[in-house]
Amino acid sequence: MQALTNLDSEPVDDAAWDSFVAGSAHGHLLQTSRWGALKKRFGWEVERVVLTDGDAIVAGAQVLYRSLLFGLTLAYVPMGPLVDWDDEKAVRTLLSALRQAAHRRHAFCLKLEPSLLEDPTLARRLEGHGFRASPHTVQPRCTLVADLTPSLDEILARMKPKTRYNIRLARRKEVVVREGIEADLPCFYQLMLLTGKRDGFPIYSKEYYEAIYRLFVPAGLAKVFLANYRGAVLAGLMAFAVGRRAWYMYGASSNQHRDRMPNHLLQWEAIRWAKEKGCLTYDLWGIPDEDRDVLEREFPKRCDGLWGVYRFKRGFGVRLARRLGAYDDVHLYPLYWLYNQAAAFLQHMWGETWHRRLRSG
Repeated sequence: MQALTNLDSEPVDDAAWDSFVAGSAHGHLLQTSRWGALKKRFGWEVERVVLTDGDAIVAGAQVLYRSLLFGLTLAYVPMGPLVDWDDEKAVRTLLSALRQAAHRRHAFCLKLEPSLLEDPTLARRLEGHGFRASPHTVQPRCTLVADLTPSLDEILARMKPKTRYNIRLARRKEVVVREGIEADLPCFYQLMLLTGKRDGFPIYSKEYYEAIYRLFVPAGLAKVFLANYRGAVLAGLMAFAVGRRAWYMYGASSNQHRDRMPNHLLQWEAIRWAKEKGCLTYDLWGIPDEDRDVLEREFPKRCDGLWGVYRFKRGFGVRLARRLGAYDDVHLYPLYWLYNQAAAFLQHMWGETWHRRLRSG
């Protein structure tokens, strides 16, 4: 195996990398070249580190670098690295190459956030390679995932009765879901602004959502869904699909006609689209980082943070998935301590969405 990075004489080809990500058992949207291009437009530097066997990529990671407060530089691997974790040689070689890349960029810390479920054995293995469990994750650690392998009728039957009822109710109340085009982005952004203000969520800039659309939608990797009622747009969402996995990432709704349940029909149409594309799972993204018993006990009386979205998402016939979390390789301990202190303060102020608030300004 040979380790290559973007600094080598033959940089990693986008198409070859994306083919590897799509075919990987744990390939993720946040590891695609287009996601790297998106982040590069908004202040991140991007580098890929890969292991090759001949011409084939067998393992790798897309690394994002960001200058934070006080000149700190963080090296971050979102939903990666992608490697056969049972292949000790490949794991050791890839982690060593990632460390070297982070050192060249003068990063105070290399943060890995694999797209893997919580696993004590894997946690011990990472610790054996010198990584420590991080007190702060960037992406939501808990999510809800719908299985798309059954028929559409069975997927619908697995949903909670109230969710099925609301999907049908939206249709009876004349809600129609259509595909959004680029000309709809100003409307979508206004819905995002309204939702962020109403529910206390941070949102990105208009230019950010425009960049997402232009990078992913024409390539067939994403679709915008808009719920209309008699010409008025009531709600919208962006869904993504890479390989055999799909994700719901951004959604918003107006304050008008909420009794028509447009969001339920939107999710159903996004699920139908993901299944038609051959996806096996549909990830509804972040929920509170709690055990199922706590989630079920607390959601009826809580609406703060991600609790409101859990109340909505839990109805779609989903399973709870808790990821491994973030693991840090520390290069400069004083700066790492300062970073964690700042992160703890921001999380206390802003809750579980503090990273998004910081990135969105």
